[in-house]
Amino acid sequence: MATITFNGKCYALRDEESVLDGLSRHGVHVPSSCHSGVCQSCLMRSVDGTPPAASQKGLRESLKERDHFLACQCHPATDMEIALPGDDDLPRVAVKVIAKQPLSARVMLLRLQYPDSFAFREGQFINLFHDGAVRSYSIANIPNADRMLDLHVYRVDDGRVSAWIHEGLAVGDCLTIQGPFGDCVYHPEHSDQPLLLIGTGCGLAPLRGIVHRALKQGHTAPIYLFHGSRTRDGVYLEKEMRELKDHYSKFHYTPCLSGEKSAAGFTSGRAADIALAQHPTLKGWRIYLCGNTNMVKATRKKAYLAGASLANIHADPFEFSHNVSASANV
Repeated sequence: MATITFNGKCYALRDEESVLDGLSRHGVHVPSSCHSGVCQSCLMRSVDGTPPAASQKGLRESLKERDHFLACQCHPATDMEIALPGDDDLPRVAVKVIAKQPLSARVMLLRLQYPDSFAFREGQFINLFHDGAVRSYSIANIPNADRMLDLHVYRVDDGRVSAWIHEGLAVGDCLTIQGPFGDCVYHPEHSDQPLLLIGTGCGLAPLRGIVHRALKQGHTAPIYLFHGSRTRDGVYLEKEMRELKDHYSKFHYTPCLSGEKSAAGFTSGRAADIALAQHPTLKGWRIYLCGNTNMVKATRKKAYLAGASLANIHADPFEFSHNVSASANV
């Protein structure tokens, strides 16, 4: 059992408990979002030595060299003294809301204008801060000269931040974001590689950016997008995707419904099951998986067994635990 020293106080961890979970159990609230080691919002720094290697996975080398680690992935075997990172370790950026547009009954397009100092790639995500809470949202567009950043925000029942974005946030308001993060991006050097993109819910957001980038770059191999939801109102941007399908012969789009009888133009079943059934052999393919964590983990394994190289399977799964405060909701 390890003891964590933070802000001059000591906290005992349970066996196999992460630093983040242990501090939260003791009532110490550390910024956090995905609990998967992806969003990096729970970044901390070891004061008295090198943290476990697993807790530094995905961090850039400059952060590793200064003994930074991800609290949600840190399971120390010995005592540690830790601190929050400095302001320059993961800098935050001020952005302005320039548009809000409903994409469905549950999904809101949030368009932000970012400064010249900010740069991103399609498929990445940012952390958004509000009233002591942090949430991760994927970027749904490709870089552009107008410096616009599109996010797709799903309205969660009793969701504190998503409700505020849908109902309280106004055009002209300023926000604070951090990032970008993630490597679920398009690889133009492999334009002859077939692409299989599978998303559920707002997992469509990063996949949309990847599709637009691939088509703009002149991707020569087929591109297959499967977007799934339990109900019809969970499938959005259907018109845009169908128009792309009609315009580009190499792009194929399949909207899937798993929880209700499919209407015309939809396929019944789970998006991942349908995609893998139609493409049972994936050797040489590049795979993108976004959305429900269980879907991502299960499909990653199935894609590998179908012949895809692990290096060619890209995914940023999120587990929306959000322990910024005891009552934090999405």
